[in-house]
Amino acid sequence: MKTSVLFVDDEENVLSGLRRMLRHQRSAWDIHFASGGAEAIELMATTAVDVIVSDMRMPGIDGAELLTRVATLYPHCIRLVLSGQSEHEKIFRAVGPAHQFLSKPCDADRLVKTIERACGLFSHLHDKGLQEIISRIDCLPSLPKIYHDLVRELQSDDTSVERVAAMIGNDLGMSSKVLQLVNSSFFGLPHHVTCPKHAVSLLGLNVIRPLTLSAGTFSKFEDPKLVGYSLSQAIDHALVVGLISRNIAESETKDTNLIDDAFIAGMMHDIGKLILAVHLPERFQEALTLADETEQPLWRAEMAVLGTTHAAVGAHLLGLWGLPNSIVEAVALHHQPSLTSDDRFSPLTAVHMANAIDHQSAAKVSYRTEPAWDEDYFEAIGCGGRSEHWLNCVHPQVTA
Repeated sequence: MKTSVLFVDDEENVLSGLRRMLRHQRSAWDIHFASGGAEAIELMATTAVDVIVSDMRMPGIDGAELLTRVATLYPHCIRLVLSGQSEHEKIFRAVGPAHQFLSKPCDADRLVKTIERACGLFSHLHDKGLQEIISRIDCLPSLPKIYHDLVRELQSDDTSVERVAAMIGNDLGMSSKVLQLVNSSFFGLPHHVTCPKHAVSLLGLNVIRPLTLSAGTFSKFEDPKLVGYSLSQAIDHALVVGLISRNIAESETKDTNLIDDAFIAGMMHDIGKLILAVHLPERFQEALTLADETEQPLWRAEMAVLGTTHAAVGAHLLGLWGLPNSIVEAVALHHQPSLTSDDRFSPLTAVHMANAIDHQSAAKVSYRTEPAWDEDYFEAIGCGGRSEHWLNCVHPQVTA
């Protein structure tokens, strides 16, 4: 079945350019064009659309309003922005409903790869209900204290970008959203940015302040009070795994991109649990209870209850938001690294080992986490016997 893609722009020369640029995709895509938001909504009422790519500045129904309506009416639809870089105030309104942002001009190869990658993610998540839930997500909630501290800091007369960056960098929800933005091409920033604190400094307070105070980009966590899940403990574990992952990567390579990816993948590896806790609390509680009663790893219990795992759910959202493939794969496979096709040391290697180390520490031994690392996987990528060395990579501050 072909992928149905709708391009929306009020400038006919832009649509004509897209027609010419994407002519070679007609064998794989059903391509539709609309000259404005009203025409797009009318077309979608009678035509199934998998991906919508919209400009922002349009008369009548602009891009932000269009994508907001599409998110409500057709939550399964992948929503992309393709617009100019001078419209920050309009982009702020689209931060919620848009999955990714591309800036004009955008070459055909990048546009095609972005759409194909986003569509490919759905093929790995077979539950249509879960697909819609994840596609609807516009942000992940933060610990109330961090959220309130951030708002107070941004309202202060002597706001510090360093303090703001530290707050965001210590929260899973905020970090993931900032990385979604900084890895888009809209802001014209270096594409490979995987450190939340660096991302905040690059975006600057002029971007972070309106995103937080007026655009509602961040929200506070309303605790569903699940037995067996605590966001504060999850964040503590995430930060520890991120630090250990970075230390392991630093012991194996000088590649700063790989080291940075290992850190953020470690920090984000369990973000799927937060998604399930907030959006599917009853079914997630069922999985937590099953894991407890049957003494099996949580991810196996999730398979029994949900037909998928928190690893797959988290990877799906991060991929939809445009984070790098190496991070998405590390999140997706951190329990099952042997499923990778990569035969080298990667962020996945570091995260798999770091997660096992933290869960195997004296205070955190649990049958739910299956803490033993996969030595067969290490052998397959040429890292046999390195696990003993990696055990010594844990920084004293991490284990304190």
